Amino acid sequence: MTVVPRVLLSAPSSGHGTGALSLGLLAALADRGLDVAGFKIGPDQVDAAYLGLAAGRPGRNLDPRLVGPERIAPLFAHGSAGAGLAVVQGTMGLYDSVAGRPETESTAAVAAALRSPVVLMVDVAAMGQSVAALVHGFRAYDEQLWLGGVILNRVASPRHEAMLREALDDIGVPVYGALRRHELPPVLPARRHGLVPAIARDAEAVRAVRRLGEAVAATVDLDRLLVLARSAPELTVDPWSPEPAGAPTGARPVVALAGGPGGDYSHPETAELLRAAGAEVVTFDPLRDEALPAGTRALVVGGGLPESYADELSANRRLCIAVAELARTGRPVIAEGAGLLWLARELDGLPMCGVLDAIGASRDGMVIGYREATARTDSVVAAAGTVVVGHKQHGAVLTPRAGERPAWSWDGGAPEGFVWRGVHASQLVPHWAAYPEIAARLVAAVAVEPATAEAPA
Repeated sequence: MTVVPRVLLSAPSSGHGTGALSLGLLAALADRGLDVAGFKIGPDQVDAAYLGLAAGRPGRNLDPRLVGPERIAPLFAHGSAGAGLAVVQGTMGLYDSVAGRPETESTAAVAAALRSPVVLMVDVAAMGQSVAALVHGFRAYDEQLWLGGVILNRVASPRHEAMLREALDDIGVPVYGALRRHELPPVLPARRHGLVPAIARDAEAVRAVRRLGEAVAATVDLDRLLVLARSAPELTVDPWSPEPAGAPTGARPVVALAGGPGGDYSHPETAELLRAAGAEVVTFDPLRDEALPAGTRALVVGGGLPESYADELSANRRLCIAVAELARTGRPVIAEGAGLLWLARELDGLPMCGVLDAIGASRDGMVIGYREATARTDSVVAAAGTVVVGHKQHGAVLTPRAGERPAWSWDGGAPEGFVWRGVHASQLVPHWAAYPEIAARLVAAVAVEPATAEAPA
């Protein structure tokens, strides 16, 4: 059970400023000395990483499609343990769902699962009294939803603000803040940098989060918002736990996890599951470290590694050679997302690790979406026939798309990914909290003596 104060920030649609508001709110309250926790609804690991930077503890994803609706509240309780406030950043519009399942996968559905009040962020740059009709419609659409109030963004002037507040007061909706058009500046590093600035604790990223915190502290009534958050009722669920049924015994093998000083490219639950399964998890930076951690017996490259750092990955030849040697000696290697490209022979003409006999090339546009995938081959990740739900988001593609032993297949697409010896490489990214057996299989595979080396996949 948990009684963590909480508030969920959403909007009528994308583009209203909930991302900047969430970061600013966490930073402002952390600056007050409050222990805060940040969550992002959906698969966006970049937003989650920045929420973690603002909060000072890992930002986590709450994605009903990836983990199942029944795990949302337990994962929240686990990730917010001990916090004085949890901020949940919504995705798209309040009632939207990519897959057309708003009753289980929308931001509103997550708010219901968390029994959380919702604060609606509304861009009012081109709006007057009609804001009341808009907000009333969102409140009335679902009587089970707890719409606790609004925050106004891109307000033009004091007169404009007074007009909006009066209209919302007429329908009994509290206004917790009003930001002028310049007060949530686009200060974050470019999106193409992905998680890197956040988990590297880059000075630009730290300054940006601090500026957003200062803006929110100056324009949002934090005390009233805390009162709303503290009115959230108790969540009567047991927190999710990475601990297996039986405690692991024996030596703890070193599993290298790609990341940086402020986190890694996997969901935070991945490291927790690996430790619970008996591994010693050591983070290394594939962009800067020239060697794997001492004693590495297995390697995990999470799906948050950005494709845009191909130059740095390629230039780090010593690490590429070390990764290739680890794979060729039969040690377990799991590469998700752009990790698959890193294991290829080359990407856009740049040499990579050469574990897989395949070539990557960047394309215009992005492949984005969920896949319900079936394992085609027994591997360190899953037994053949296992069905998982994962997320894909990539611009670069690999030729060939799959090896002789593919990783996955799904409806409407050819087999994808590579299974070779202890390697499992795919652009599909599952959330390990939904499949804790992945960590157990990996740690168990470490104990198996590797076979003799052979040619790349």
